Amino acid sequence: MTAPRPGFTLTKARQWFRRRSFAAPQMTIRRQWPVSLRVTVALLAVTAAAGFALGGYGLGKSTRSVPSSGSPAPLAAVPSPGARLLAERDPYAVIAGPAESEISIERSTQRQLVAQIQALESENSKLKEDLAFFESLLPADRSSGGVSIRRLTADIAGANQLRYRLLVMQGGKGDRDFVGTVQLAVTVLQNGKSVVLLFPSGEMAETAASAAFQLTFKHYQRLEGLLTLPAGVQMQSLQARVLEKGQLRTQQTAILERSS
Repeated sequence: MTAPRPGFTLTKARQWFRRRSFAAPQMTIRRQWPVSLRVTVALLAVTAAAGFALGGYGLGKSTRSVPSSGSPAPLAAVPSPGARLLAERDPYAVIAGPAESEISIERSTQRQLVAQIQALESENSKLKEDLAFFESLLPADRSSGGVSIRRLTADIAGANQLRYRLLVMQGGKGDRDFVGTVQLAVTVLQNGKSVVLLFPSGEMAETAASAAFQLTFKHYQRLEGLLTLPAGVQMQSLQARVLEKGQLRTQQTAILERSS
């Protein structure tokens, strides 16, 4: 140790010794841990490091599974409200399907029945009209025999067409069938002259069309049909003749009136 220089006072000497004492190196006291404690701390550190590593791997995997754009999860993972409604509707649809089919079948059946009823009502009305018509035409005394034309009507159906209807009856008890023919004579005005057209004509009598003018009945027979006349003629009257073996038995005439 270096001696203090002459002229130092006591105070300066103290300060000098104090500086020298502070300049001396400091001593560090370390506590020695047991070996078991150090092993335990090391194991805890390794376990914590492994946990952090696994956590980081899971976080990275979940981050990769979610799109970076922040889009929602797939529809298969998160069902939409529409899918839920469809799932709730399916059980009711299974029940409602057969019910709607049965209702459709019942409606179709009802429509068919209504159409059949209307057709039967129309046919029944027609039969009633025919029955009333025939009853009104039947004579009160049916003891007298003979064939007669009870009704004859003629209507202009077109420019050169004539529709006819007639009812031929046989009086008496009807012991035998009447077999004959009907001949229609149409009086027309052609080129300013009156002309009589016969149906069936000579050519028509040899064809199948003549069958429409045949009569075979015991009590009555109704005939109706359409006659086609030459173009440009003016129809005036229609006469129906009943022939038996070529002989005239009865006849009746209907006057045609043209509508204004």
